[in-house]
Amino acid sequence: MSADDVTAGSDTGNSGTGTGGTGGRNPHRWWILVVLCLSSLVLVVDSMALTVAVPSMTADLGASAQDTQWILDSYVLVFAGLLLTSGSLGDRFGRRKVMIIGLLLFGAASLAAVFCADPGEVIAARIAMGVGGALIMPSTLSILITVFDEEERNKAMAAWGSVAMLGLVGSPVLGGVLIDHFSWHSIFFINVPVVVLAILAGLLLMPESKGPWQKPDPLGAVLSAVGMTALIWWIIEIPQHGAFTGRALVTLAVAVVALVGFVVWENVTVAPMVPLFLFKARNFSGGSLSLTLVQIGNGGLLLVLTQYLQFVLGYSPVKAGLAFLPLAVAALVGNGAGAKFAAKTGNRALILTGMLVMAASFALLTTVSADTGFAVPAVALGLLGLGAGLAMPAAVGALMGTIPPEQAGVGSALNDTIQQAGTALGIAILGSLLSSGFASGMPAGTPEQAKHSIAGALAIAHGDAGLVRTAREAFTGAMATTFTVSAIGVLAAALVATLVMRDRKASVGTEAEAGEAAIAA
Repeated sequence: MSADDVTAGSDTGNSGTGTGGTGGRNPHRWWILVVLCLSSLVLVVDSMALTVAVPSMTADLGASAQDTQWILDSYVLVFAGLLLTSGSLGDRFGRRKVMIIGLLLFGAASLAAVFCADPGEVIAARIAMGVGGALIMPSTLSILITVFDEEERNKAMAAWGSVAMLGLVGSPVLGGVLIDHFSWHSIFFINVPVVVLAILAGLLLMPESKGPWQKPDPLGAVLSAVGMTALIWWIIEIPQHGAFTGRALVTLAVAVVALVGFVVWENVTVAPMVPLFLFKARNFSGGSLSLTLVQIGNGGLLLVLTQYLQFVLGYSPVKAGLAFLPLAVAALVGNGAGAKFAAKTGNRALILTGMLVMAASFALLTTVSADTGFAVPAVALGLLGLGAGLAMPAAVGALMGTIPPEQAGVGSALNDTIQQAGTALGIAILGSLLSSGFASGMPAGTPEQAKHSIAGALAIAHGDAGLVRTAREAFTGAMATTFTVSAIGVLAAALVATLVMRDRKASVGTEAEAGEAAIAA
C-alpha cells in the first residue's frame, strides 16, 4: 500500500466531515460534538451512578459478594476486551453506523436491566451493555478527530473532556437522588432517554466516515479480545487472590501469550487490524505511556476519597458526590485555558504544567488526617481538576494527531484500551495498598471484620468511640500511602511526556515520514 493509496483512503474516510481546512469544515461540526458528548456521557453516568446503587441493588436482589463483583466487573471485562475489534469495525463499516449500533444495544440492555429480578439477569444485561459501550467509545473519539481539523481539535477535545468530567462528578449525586426517590432500577432507566436523544441527533446531524476497505483480521480480533480480557481480569483479581498465585498465574499466562501472539501476528499479517507502526511516532508512544501512568495514579481516586468522605467525615452519598464539585469546576477552567493556550505554548508545555499541578494535588492529599475535615481535600480536588483540564485533552490531542484519518477508529480504540488497562491497574494497586495499609494500622486484638475495611470497622463499632477513632486514623494513614504512589505515577508521566513527546510543529514532518515509511513497508 503506497502513500498515495493512504491519501486516497483518507479522503474517502473523511467524506462529509471536512477536515481539510477552514473552507472545508463541516458546518454542523459543533452539533456533531454535542452528539459525541451525549454518547460518551451515557457511559460515564451509568458507570459512576451504579456504584452508588450497589448497596440498594444487592440488598433487593439478595446478591452475594461474588454476584456484586460480577455485576461490576462483567461490564469492564467485555468493554476492555472488545475495544480494539470495535475500533477496526468502525474504520471498515462506518464509525457513525457502529456508534449508533452500540447506542441501540446499550439502550436496549439498560431497559432490560430495569426489569431484572435476580443477579444473573443483571450480569447478563451488564455484559450486553459492555458490548454496546465498546462499540460507542472508539467511534466517538475517532469521529471527533476526523470532523475537527488540527486548529479546532483542542477546543473540541476540551469540550468533550469537560462533559465527561461533569458526568463523572455529577453521576454519584444523580445516583443518590434517584435511589432516595425511586429505586435502583432508575439508575438503568436514566440511560434510555439519553441514548434515544443521541441516536436521533446522530442520524440527523452526523455524516458517515470510514477508512478504505481492507481484509478482516479474525485472528487478531480473537487474540486481542482474549489477551485484554485476561489482563484486566488478572488486574481485578490481584487484591483478592494476589498477583502470582496459582489461579492468578494462569490468567496472567493467558494474557501474556495472547497479547504477545497478537503483536507478532499484527507485524507479519498483510492486513493487520491494529497499526502498530503508530508506536514509532514519539507523540503516540509517549502519550500512551504517560496517559497510562496518569491513569494508574488517578485510578483509585474516587474509590479512596469517596470512602474518606462517607466513613471519616460522615457525608451522605449525595453530599459526597457534591463534594467533588471543585474538581469539576476547576477541570472546566483548565480545559478552557488549555484550549486557549495550546496553539501558543504547544501541547508538551501544557501536559508538563498540568501533570505537575496534578502531582501537587496528590502530594497535598497525603497530608490529610482524621481531623483535617474537607478544606484541604477541596483545595486538592481543585488543583487536580485544573491540572487534568490542562494536561489530559492536550495529551490525547497530541496522541490522536499522529493517527492517519483512515485508521482513526482503531487508533482511538488503542488509546482507550491502554488507558482502560492503566485505570484497572491503578484501582488494583491503590485498592491493595489501601486495604493492606488499613489492616496494618489497626491494633492487635481488633476483631477480624474490623481489620478488612473501615466500613466493616464502623459496622461493628456500636458506639465504641475508641474503635471508630482508631479506624479513621488507620484509614487516613493508608490513604496517605496510596496518594504518595499516585503522585509518583503522575510525576513519572510528566517526565515521560517531556522527554519523549514533541510539539506538532517541530515534529510533524518526521512523524509523517515515519508513518508513511511504515505503511509502505
